Amino acid sequence: MAPPSNRRPGFSRRAQYGLFLGYVVALGGVLFAAMLLVVAIIDPTGFNALKGAALDATSPISAGGRSVVRFFSDIGGSVSNYFDAASQNGELKKKLAENEKKLLQAKATDFENARLRRMLKLQETSADTIIAARIVGSSFDSAHRFAILSAGSGSGVRPGQPVRSAEGLIGRVLETGRFASRILMVTDGASNVPVRMLRDGTPAIATGRGDGYIDLKTLEVGKNPFRRGDILVTSGTGGIYPPGIPVAVVISVQRDSTLARPTADPARIDFALVQAIYQPAATAQPDETPGQSATPIDSPPPATAP
Repeated sequence: MAPPSNRRPGFSRRAQYGLFLGYVVALGGVLFAAMLLVVAIIDPTGFNALKGAALDATSPISAGGRSVVRFFSDIGGSVSNYFDAASQNGELKKKLAENEKKLLQAKATDFENARLRRMLKLQETSADTIIAARIVGSSFDSAHRFAILSAGSGSGVRPGQPVRSAEGLIGRVLETGRFASRILMVTDGASNVPVRMLRDGTPAIATGRGDGYIDLKTLEVGKNPFRRGDILVTSGTGGIYPPGIPVAVVISVQRDSTLARPTADPARIDFALVQAIYQPAATAQPDETPGQSATPIDSPPPATAP
């Protein structure tokens, strides 16, 4: 027969001992409280001493408990601060990206303003300017290097006129329509521009390569006079291009060849100036016969006997 499920404490010696211990602890607590009450009534000073001793005994426990509470509180605060910092970091990154975007826009605006000021100053100082027009296109990977200008014969543009920007020479007008023109760039293989080196005035010919670069060839046979970084400008020889316009910068010097890049890149230029064809003034040439004075070009020829 199975034992009953609800057994009384008397059937377990362990349960009896536990119940007895509980009664003893309760009775001890009552007696201790009664003793404290009697001491408080009879000897208040002694009772205060007991309270001080109890305070001293429980102080380490209270301090330890406070440390534990503060530890877990600090952990909670650290976790909260971590998530707050992550949120703030995201906001700061967003603001930083916006500021960088505004800074780039400001730099681009400053660069554009500076370039336009140079163009305006150039236009004001160039008395031979025909028109300032926008470059609307240019070739990159073609064997021929052309640029399209948004001005044509209706604006006074004619074939052969030089085209430049504030950075330097772009080329010359090859053909015109009523409202647009095609420019043969200095990097085209059919372009040959008389130039001189700024450093010592060495004359040379700048010939386009058709790949965006320029070959420089001196007019004299001998040691290659160019150095990396030398600047070449138009010499004015032969007309068409006025003297002093930047054309190219030397980037590579070999024994028999010199490679240069153009100073003006139409891909990065919005506006250009079309100038009148340069016509150098005629100069007097001395007579080749020794002992005779030179005859001015504009003076009439000497009279001959009939």
